[in-house]
Amino acid sequence: MTLTTDLLPLPPQGHVETAAPSASFAVAEFFAGIGLARLGLEQAGFKVTWANDMAADKQDMYSGHFGSEDAAHYVLQDIKLVAQDIEAAGVPRNLGLAWSSFPCTDLSLAGGRKGLAGKHSGTFWNFTDILEKLGSDKPPVVALENVNGFATSHGGADLKAAVRRLNELDYSVDVLTLDARSWVPQSRPRLFLVGSLEKPVEEEAWERNSALRPKWLDSVFTDPGLTTHRALLPEPPAQSSTGWTDLVKRNGEVDEALWWDEHRMAKFRKELSSVQLARVAALEGTGEATYRTAYRRTRSGVPAWEIRADDIAGCLRTTGGGSSKQAVVRIEANKPLRARWMTPREYACLMGADDYTLPARNNQALMGFGDAVCVNAVGWLAQNYLEPLLTEKLLPHN
Repeated sequence: MTLTTDLLPLPPQGHVETAAPSASFAVAEFFAGIGLARLGLEQAGFKVTWANDMAADKQDMYSGHFGSEDAAHYVLQDIKLVAQDIEAAGVPRNLGLAWSSFPCTDLSLAGGRKGLAGKHSGTFWNFTDILEKLGSDKPPVVALENVNGFATSHGGADLKAAVRRLNELDYSVDVLTLDARSWVPQSRPRLFLVGSLEKPVEEEAWERNSALRPKWLDSVFTDPGLTTHRALLPEPPAQSSTGWTDLVKRNGEVDEALWWDEHRMAKFRKELSSVQLARVAALEGTGEATYRTAYRRTRSGVPAWEIRADDIAGCLRTTGGGSSKQAVVRIEANKPLRARWMTPREYACLMGADDYTLPARNNQALMGFGDAVCVNAVGWLAQNYLEPLLTEKLLPHN
């Protein structure tokens, strides 16, 4: 595997280091959004040298956080146009990695389930067309991220079609799932495809990691028409069902005006079922202030609020649609029930981006974070899979 990399400075002559730093591999980040994949990749020493998205608000957040000079490589353009002329778009060659968090709209259960034939998720094909146009200069490793619904879209046919297309470009493909719950108090399972021009060391049957590759992914690996691998990887951290209350308390008190007034709270309480009221009563009995998240649903045509039983948030989504927003509920004995909408800072923390620079407009922030990937999940994948793959630690040694 021969690559052009930006190497870190060599130590002075005669100096001995116990753990030499790795090379910094160049990355092209497709569907870059607000740059959370970049934050995760940087944890393993990767350097994003080119990024692309078509949403101006997301580019604005990216520039606001990383600084205009360090975001100059961000190309604001529809990927369809990028694929038409990769030279004009400045798509770099001699990359270590191409990252693609392509749209989930047509693959998620909340979408129309048109799959890879859909207008949004179909941009997968534009991404792979770019790889094809790079020819022999295509990166040795590619990583794609999407919702777990990708695995079941059109009965699994879409995922197999994606693997097949990457196979046509000479990539062997691994498929695994990670949930943000392993690092932050948010339920956010995501599917990752890792394509490599060289097959890594594979796990033996007795070593198979069901947490990373559940049985519902077996049909991809057992399909004789596909070139796949199961890289030997460590177990991700255990998934937690706690941490949300601590996160809210850690961030401190919010502006009092954010809490809903009595009139709105009366409507909120009225839309709680007997099961939800019993849940509130049980939490009041703990003797401490507790926080939970809640969604407003419509059940049999009747609006209802549902409070999560566990101490984590539901999957963050973009702000379109009433059920996509989560409320924060404060529960404490002998004090009134209180509720408010989740804040942009809480969104950021749930995505592993605690110190992210927030924009002035709340909806811009909620849209940006709700449509992103958890920093910690990308960091784990980069440190345990992508970097060892590029530095050949995961490749077989004869």
